[in-house]
Amino acid sequence: MFIAVLLFIVAGLAEIGGGYLVWLWLRESRPLWYGLAGSAILIAYGIIPTLQKFPSFGRVYAAYGGVFVVLAVLWGWLVDRKTPDLYDWIGAGICVIGVSVILWAPRH
Repeated sequence: MFIAVLLFIVAGLAEIGGGYLVWLWLRESRPLWYGLAGSAILIAYGIIPTLQKFPSFGRVYAAYGGVFVVLAVLWGWLVDRKTPDLYDWIGAGICVIGVSVILWAPRH
């Protein structure tokens, strides 16, 4: 379980970090290397979820979506300095519950 959670976090940081670098390049006129580095990180993001041991692509990506929401709220708070409000935290908590149900609910 620890490895699964770690892979979700690494994938989320790669997606958000890579996307952020591309954003800075295109929207804030940063140097081309920001876009190139961001693109390379986004390629790594595409590979990282395949390391999960869960057998279903759809289940892995559905669960990852919930982790991404939580990481995006944290990124906005820590990097963009936009303090999440109560509803951001409630929504993120709901996503964590959803991820837990998708991945670890008992199945036949």
